[in-house]
Amino acid sequence: MNDYMNLGGAFSFSGTGITVNRMGYGAMQLAGPHVWGPPRDRAAALAVLREAIDSGVNHIDTSDFYGPHITNQIIREALHPYRAGLTIVTKVGYGRGDEGSWIPAKSPAELVSAVQDNLRNLDLDVLDVVNLRLGGMEGPDESSVAPELTVLAELQQQGLIRHIGLSTVTEKQYEEARALFPIVCVQNLYNVANRQDDAFIDRLASDGVPYVPYFPLGGFSPLQASALDEVAASLNVTSMQVALAWLLHRSPNILLIPGTSTVKHLRENLAAATLTLPSEALEKLDGIAARASQDAI
Repeated sequence: MNDYMNLGGAFSFSGTGITVNRMGYGAMQLAGPHVWGPPRDRAAALAVLREAIDSGVNHIDTSDFYGPHITNQIIREALHPYRAGLTIVTKVGYGRGDEGSWIPAKSPAELVSAVQDNLRNLDLDVLDVVNLRLGGMEGPDESSVAPELTVLAELQQQGLIRHIGLSTVTEKQYEEARALFPIVCVQNLYNVANRQDDAFIDRLASDGVPYVPYFPLGGFSPLQASALDEVAASLNVTSMQVALAWLLHRSPNILLIPGTSTVKHLRENLAAATLTLPSEALEKLDGIAARASQDAI
């Protein structure tokens, strides 16, 4: 096993018995371009997954609407039978339309079908964690979570799901959900430039609930990206490594799932768990979100 300093330390999902290293792996990029169809190089996709597990990753994030079906089938081919201690987190609530469009899929029948698809393509009898993907493609909305959660809770009672999480939600929706059923994780867009969930993260930390940010380099303005690049250059590392290291520093309940389709990039991502950010770098990074959202005029 490669030495990545325990991949950022470990965090336990409150009340679940699940403990994972904070640096995990997101499998979305294992499918073809735009998360549609097969990958250009299936052997490379298999190699990335095996390298991740051999390097100590014990948390994989996926969904059967990646591909669709393709990503989960690659995970099964690469890793089944799964190593003891591996937690696979999947999500439901969206589907794919013609030519790869993303469409909501939240009816009871669609949610049941999605859980069954995940079970079949991963070759599992029960799913460790299923995240209910709410909101739209632009971000969270304020709709009630009760109808969809009720369906997943019924599947949980049937023994098909162990635990339920949420994706693309507001703190208000989290409060509604946890009043109905135990919620074990939240997955939202968040990074050093987009910090709208700062208070939410702190609330989840007090509840012992992990927060899993996606798009660690998403939504940066040119000025913000330039500031990140400057910090990375000063430390002789990549911008992605700095962005990931900052997230690990931000709060102990943050779990990372950076994705890639190459072993080289995977190793760079995992090495971010060993990166110590000096105080001057942290000060500059913490100021990125306050920078102007457009280039200087």
